[in-house]
Amino acid sequence: MDARSPNLLRSQYETLFRVSQVLSRSLDFQHTLREVLRSLEITGHLTGGMVSVVDPAAGDLTVHAVHGLDAEAFEPVRYQPGEGLLGVLLEGKRTIAIARLGDDPRFLNRLGLYDKELPFIAVPIQVGGALQGVLAVQPDQPDDGLLDERVHFVEMVANLIGQSVRLSLEVETERKALAEERDTLRRTVRQKHGFDNLVGHSAPMRRIFDQIRLVSKWPTTVLIRGETGTGKELIANAIHYNSPRARGPYVRLNCASLPETLLETELFGHEKGAFTGAVASRKGRFEMADGGTLFLDEIGEISPAFQAKLLRVLQEGELERVGAGRTVKVDVRLIAATHRDLEAAVEAGEFREDLYYRLNVMPILPPPLRERMEDLPEIARHLLDRLGGVQARPLTLTAAAQRRLAQHPWPGNVRELENCLERAAVMSLDGEIDADLIRIDKPRTTARTAAAVAPAPTLKINADGEGSDEAIDPGAEQSERQRVIAALEQAGWVQARAARLLGMTPRQIAYRIQTLNIEVRQI
Repeated sequence: MDARSPNLLRSQYETLFRVSQVLSRSLDFQHTLREVLRSLEITGHLTGGMVSVVDPAAGDLTVHAVHGLDAEAFEPVRYQPGEGLLGVLLEGKRTIAIARLGDDPRFLNRLGLYDKELPFIAVPIQVGGALQGVLAVQPDQPDDGLLDERVHFVEMVANLIGQSVRLSLEVETERKALAEERDTLRRTVRQKHGFDNLVGHSAPMRRIFDQIRLVSKWPTTVLIRGETGTGKELIANAIHYNSPRARGPYVRLNCASLPETLLETELFGHEKGAFTGAVASRKGRFEMADGGTLFLDEIGEISPAFQAKLLRVLQEGELERVGAGRTVKVDVRLIAATHRDLEAAVEAGEFREDLYYRLNVMPILPPPLRERMEDLPEIARHLLDRLGGVQARPLTLTAAAQRRLAQHPWPGNVRELENCLERAAVMSLDGEIDADLIRIDKPRTTARTAAAVAPAPTLKINADGEGSDEAIDPGAEQSERQRVIAALEQAGWVQARAARLLGMTPRQIAYRIQTLNIEVRQI
């Protein structure tokens, strides 16, 4: 045995160990290759390491990584099959070993990297029998008779690189598939929760669309106020998915669905052992929504004690998990919704005034269905298209059915309309819904439904022609908007006096003026 062989074997074993460590540390293929080539030079005495990869589309070789040259110091170099030594290997897929590089006329020296007086080794990098690239190196000393041993070593390194290439290709393929699936899901969610799901072309709805477009651009807190069934959650969805935070998390919680003890841990999270059953730490909804949007429905139902805790998060942007002694900073855009009259709740001491002003930065007031009846045919078609998708058949409304729908004030708003149409669709044998299938429930009259369908009150006038401070009595049929305008006119557009005429507080009439889009006159 040549006395030099043991030294060569030791350096090769050490180099293989270092190469295997490098390949197992990172999935960044470009960085990994540079580290492998660096290890080949330091312990393997193989300089000018270069890896070229096969371009499957063009069928040629492209230089991918080079050790010994600045990555920006050379232009991308490509080799066609049969062109230069690398092109010969690409064509024949066999190792090339040359004792003195300058003796081979096929050497092109495009990179100016190799010494013509030294040996040269180029071996194929294969994955599953398919050529994926070429590893080329040059021993740092003239041929000493151990070229075959060095060739065998370089082939082992190329095999290790091939396994890394295989793993890298699998990861890249999976990454692309996940990215495509993510983008598809995002498009689906945007379509499902965007403006297309908000139906209507009436003036009140056009105002809502304009407000959504404006407020979506900024992280402003939004308070959506309206009756049950007016689409408050749809508006919140549209705001998030049309905002710069659309790629961030969107977390929702109905505050009325949980008792206060659970609401705190649900929103703020808890630490392990904070209470019986807390077997592990858990993030709350605020932390889950960090960098995105948190939608709190029925915000008016939380207790005054919990309102103080929520106020701190909104003011400071930080919270404490239950059972924790440290604060957590969060970046959350808050959208809240309620059907309650918050002004009346503030007057009654049921809702904190400071929290009210913190939430009511940008109010959006979706109109009830009875105030945009011109949208009813379009809403009905939209709901029937969705129901038809569930039932896998087309559903249509006859003209008589549309007239029947238009005669009802819909105190339950779109939700009531959807239930009515679903019931009619179930009863329809051929998918056509006629007036006889429209069955409208007659619920017990409540304060809200009475306001929607009952005759409107009229003002009580003094003998001197001025409106009295007594509550308005029932009289001719008027809409709520007409009643409020009538009261304001009789009160000389003094809101406090008009509120007394209507039996309201000043906050309540201010809310009505805003929700009913009444332009206040200056007298």
